[in-house]
Amino acid sequence: TVKGRTAIRVLNRFRELKKKPYWGNHFWSRGYCVDTVGLDSEMIRKYVKHQEQKERESENPRY
Repeated sequence: TVKGRTAIRVLNRFRELKKKPYWGNHFWSRGYCVDTVGLDSEMIRKYVKHQEQKERESENPRY
C-alpha cells in the first residue's frame, strides 16, 4: 500500500524516528480528515490534537 511504502521510506531516511515512541509501533493513525475548502492551519492543529487524544484513550482505556 502507499501508506506502508511511505512509512518504510520515511523511517529509513529519518532513522532517529524509530528511537522515539511517537506513535508506538504505528506510523499512520487510524483516523483521517477530508475537507475541500476553508481549512486553515488552526483547524488542522485542533484536528490533530483531537486525534492524538483519541488515539491515547484507545491505547489506554479507563476501566
